[in-house]
Amino acid sequence: MVSVLLLVLGFFAGLLGALTGIGGGVILTPILALYFGIPIRQAIGTSLVAVITTSAASSSVHLQRHTTDIRLGMTLELATALGAAATAYMVGYFNRSVLEGLFAGFLLYSAITILWRGGKVKPEDESSPNTVNGEFVIPPYEPKRYPLGLGASLVAGGLSGLLGIGGGPIKVPVMYLFMGVPLMVATATSNFMIGVTAAASAIVYYRRGDILVQYAAPLAVGVFLGSLLGARLAPRIHARHVVFLLVAIMLYLAGHLLVHLATGGTA
Repeated sequence: MVSVLLLVLGFFAGLLGALTGIGGGVILTPILALYFGIPIRQAIGTSLVAVITTSAASSSVHLQRHTTDIRLGMTLELATALGAAATAYMVGYFNRSVLEGLFAGFLLYSAITILWRGGKVKPEDESSPNTVNGEFVIPPYEPKRYPLGLGASLVAGGLSGLLGIGGGPIKVPVMYLFMGVPLMVATATSNFMIGVTAAASAIVYYRRGDILVQYAAPLAVGVFLGSLLGARLAPRIHARHVVFLLVAIMLYLAGHLLVHLATGGTA
């Protein structure tokens, strides 16, 4: 029964992760800690496996459509992987309450950031993109403010290693709002990057024994199927619908974590 629940949870997280470019870890980590009784560090390590799976499944679709900016992704990933590997070693020095508090704060930050991005979706990003011979046509653009993007990617990588979230909730808004990258490209590029980011820190978690294979395996299957579907549906679903659903989930989980901490509970 637990495996079935994890499969469904993984499917839902993979679907949302592929649609929004955040990887699904921001949903999986608190749910694993709160509802499955997994210690927070092991919940973080296990969710990183799902983030890697999301990236592998959705990137295959986005690369086929040529909506991923590989050069931009590899440039930003240098800073992201460095931050992820560094903080993955530091996580062992944090207690559970501190990690849960950090995650609750990050969920609130992500909800506000995504709402801000959702409120500023440009008209050309609202509608379905044009296609020519079955391929999506991306409007011309040139990424700007690379130093800002690299700095934000370093922070995103650090949060990935510390909280198991892949860094997508930071990278997507930064690429879209500040670097001038179209929303579809930002989402696809983030999906491409989060797998490398998560892998950089997942190795450290695995060596420390913080990845629970019995939970990660059914999650990975569900996430893979959900990510494939999400990547294929992404161009056809109105962006605001996904944004507000995701924000509602993150606000609920953040509130639940804060109540959990206030009442003295431990994950």
